[in-house]
Amino acid sequence: MLMTDDGNGSATIAREHLRAAMVRLAQGDSVALEEIYQATRVKLFGICFRILGDRKEAEDALQDVYVNLWQRADRYDPHRASPISWLATFARNRAVDRLRTGKVRGGSVPVEEANPLPDEAPLADMLLIDAERSAQIHTCLSSLDKNIQNHIRGAFFDGYTYAELADHADVPPGTMKSWIRRGLQKLRTCLEANETS
Repeated sequence: MLMTDDGNGSATIAREHLRAAMVRLAQGDSVALEEIYQATRVKLFGICFRILGDRKEAEDALQDVYVNLWQRADRYDPHRASPISWLATFARNRAVDRLRTGKVRGGSVPVEEANPLPDEAPLADMLLIDAERSAQIHTCLSSLDKNIQNHIRGAFFDGYTYAELADHADVPPGTMKSWIRRGLQKLRTCLEANETS
């Protein structure tokens, strides 16, 4: 059973248990999938629901997340990313994929109008889906202004919308979008520099 944070350091224990379960899942341990599900379903459902805006669609997307996780668990590298950050990004992208591929039934907003979607440029998805580049991304992120780091992490690792981040920072959503876009451009420059060096 994975533990939750009680404010006394058990968050670290929970993270280590989750990391171990992810490694076991990659080795084909089906019991690990149940442990991961119990520990992450609430957070991942919240991310899917924020993006899709419909409970049933979010439930379907969450099911896709765990089916895909079972098939792709070997892509997770425990040395490069925290398990919950990787899973949150994984869930966010599965939900966005549902919108983009038209799997979402009537009643949800068109993909071009979906507030929770990040910048339309493929840069964000390319940078944040790829778990193998996670270590480089985190290194480059740490070179950015602390506020921009937090906004990018909030948008792409924690599943917050531009509107939610803008509200929290008390700025217009357009300003938040510009800040994140400029931050992503700097992130891309840093990653490209690392690739060529």
